[in-house]
Amino acid sequence: MNIIVEKYHGLGNDYLIYDRERNPFPLNEERVRLICNRNFGVGADGLLEGPLFQEDSIDVRIWNPDGSLAEKSGNGIRIFAKYMKDTGYVEKKRVTLQTAGGPVEVHFLNESGGRLTVSMGKLSFWSDEIPVTGKRREVIDETMIFHDLPYKVTCVSIGNPHCVILLKEISERIVSRIGRYSETAEYFPERTNTTVMNVIDRTHIQIETYERGAGYTLASGTSCCAAAGVAYRMGLVEPKTYVEMPGGIMEIEIKEDGTVLMTGDVRYVAKMILGNELSQRFQTRA
Repeated sequence: MNIIVEKYHGLGNDYLIYDRERNPFPLNEERVRLICNRNFGVGADGLLEGPLFQEDSIDVRIWNPDGSLAEKSGNGIRIFAKYMKDTGYVEKKRVTLQTAGGPVEVHFLNESGGRLTVSMGKLSFWSDEIPVTGKRREVIDETMIFHDLPYKVTCVSIGNPHCVILLKEISERIVSRIGRYSETAEYFPERTNTTVMNVIDRTHIQIETYERGAGYTLASGTSCCAAAGVAYRMGLVEPKTYVEMPGGIMEIEIKEDGTVLMTGDVRYVAKMILGNELSQRFQTRA
């Protein structure tokens, strides 16, 4: 029995679509790890399972490549919305998708659906909402120790947890060195995404990201929102900010009530039918 997946990317952050209407098997941790493996599977930064049609919503389940579930993904949401338009599931200019991190509204900005704005929800710096251990407080410019080294950290949630570190120099090497330890640090009971940020000017920041359950990525939608939110809260940028990542640039706008709008592009890559051996291995991962 054939297993079909389709691949998209948002600024180099690539996801597979596993359409539950067109594939016979539900996903689990082992199946996700197999498909997302870049050496023995198809390879991806994550997998999107859906559409899961409920009475009054369209749900999407977001999987990390290590088989864990993510509450929210900015690139994943835009990719899934683009897929829904490409396949005719949705025809309107707006669609609301339900994620584990809450509902998100997507607005298609062109006919192809390749450029989208997503209302990602509201930022929260409160420790119990991120979550971060300790007494309830806003986690802003606190010192945390990762692998015996101190860092000034601001933590924020936009439906999933983020740890943002302001540095003058950022790189894949630096964020990976920190992220390997910060992801599972005792401060973060549900692990965390880690971003290092350099503020260029009032409307332009650069970031590098090490994602929870995925590792280093070329782009991250929720990390863009988190970093821009932190920079804005610290008075370093305007409400509208361009966030530059190795994979490209995202536009972020922070509204007065803390809601974040994210605008960026999505590209279709390919439709893939798993080979016989991989399909058989997939089916045995019950």
